[in-house]
Amino acid sequence: MNENLTALLPEIALLGAAVVGLLAGSWLPRRRQWIVAVVAAAACVAGLVATAVTMLTGREQTVFAHAFAVDTATDAGRLIVLGTLLLVIGMSVDTVRGHKRETEYWVLLCLTGAGTLALLGANDLLMLFAAYLLASIPAYALTAFAKDSRGTEAALKYYLMGALLGTTMLAGAAVLYGVGGATLYRELRTTLPAAPYGPVAVGLVCVLAGVLFKAGAVPAHFWVPDVTEGAPPPVAAYVTTLPKAGALVAGYRLLTQVLPGSDVNWPLLTAVLAAVTMTLGNLAAFLQTSVTRLLAYSAISQVGYLLMALAVADRSDLALKSLLFYLAAYAATNLGAFAVVGALPGARSLDDYRGLARRRPGLAAVLVVCLLGLVGTPPTGVFLGKLEIFGAAVDGGCAWLAALAVANTVASLFYYLRWLVPLFFPTGGPAPATAHAVPGRWAAATAYTAGTASVTLGVAGGAVLPAMTGTLLS
Repeated sequence: MNENLTALLPEIALLGAAVVGLLAGSWLPRRRQWIVAVVAAAACVAGLVATAVTMLTGREQTVFAHAFAVDTATDAGRLIVLGTLLLVIGMSVDTVRGHKRETEYWVLLCLTGAGTLALLGANDLLMLFAAYLLASIPAYALTAFAKDSRGTEAALKYYLMGALLGTTMLAGAAVLYGVGGATLYRELRTTLPAAPYGPVAVGLVCVLAGVLFKAGAVPAHFWVPDVTEGAPPPVAAYVTTLPKAGALVAGYRLLTQVLPGSDVNWPLLTAVLAAVTMTLGNLAAFLQTSVTRLLAYSAISQVGYLLMALAVADRSDLALKSLLFYLAAYAATNLGAFAVVGALPGARSLDDYRGLARRRPGLAAVLVVCLLGLVGTPPTGVFLGKLEIFGAAVDGGCAWLAALAVANTVASLFYYLRWLVPLFFPTGGPAPATAHAVPGRWAAATAYTAGTASVTLGVAGGAVLPAMTGTLLS
């Protein structure tokens, strides 16, 4: 058994920051609880450095009886999650500074981030479920952090749906264990092809239900708009970004490492889910007037595009590379849009953004970059990510899915323009000045950083993509 703890330095750093932060917060005065935020940020930086060293040395390995894999997908996912977590910490400062539960906020953020990291390398069904719980339970508490009626209702819906689909996921793992005689992916890969078709199909669908819940995909998407609207903007940005990275990489690993020789037609299942998810997300976003709900349905549609990589995971060598790059580009672009929303707490609806370009030209520019980036406009990272993932779909024999994704992309331009046009051409005059007031600098700084990262990924994609090319360990 390989018990090399250095292979888990990013996860250990976040868990250590959570423990240190909880202990320190118990005696720090309220005005100095920002120190815990510094500890959390330092843990993210330490994890990024450790991941960079692992990637440079090229040391891929499985640890703890092969239950956790450190490979290309894990390392790239760590960079995405930890970098995104740093941005979330930055945009959270204005929201929680001086709050009586500020320490708890940073601790919960570290814990759920550690759970997301654990999802990336989970190579065992029990490890996958444990990571699901660690990523989910702190997020329920973060959703209700404001302790208002909307946040409490959103957290309750989030928890109930997570509990239901978590139980379903555990039941599916039990079924696969029953017919496969193991929970380790590498062992299931040899035993499931000879197992009865029905139980394997049922077990897979149940386990995928939990993965789809974390990703926010149909049919486990109902919580996304309520949580996004009810939670504080930094938490909304978190739940629509980080869990997707963990869940989709975990789903990719599950499908390719457990079921490559099975008779279960999981490529068709994931292709249909991708098609339904992207279409439903776009259709539901058309008539939204709340900016947070619009971004929520946009996030659902983006999951549909990302699921295309899973549909062709065993048919195209481009699938993993396109999935990882798209996740990185989407994370930066989505966080940039949410950071603008967080920087303007008085602007809740599309009408509240009328005339923003004149009063806040910098934030308006970031919003233009990020919203057009979510459409897939060059030179943003999402543009290159969509090209890669559409190419992978065609290469994997799913040209119909790529065509549907192109149609959905064109259609999505409508609701993004409904938000963008009033920035420059306000009908009926600009919104009240109070709607464009910026109470703090951190969210705005995060918006500029995320917008810059989105464009940088698009411009430097040729240098980034090779680092995301590789295979999975089993």
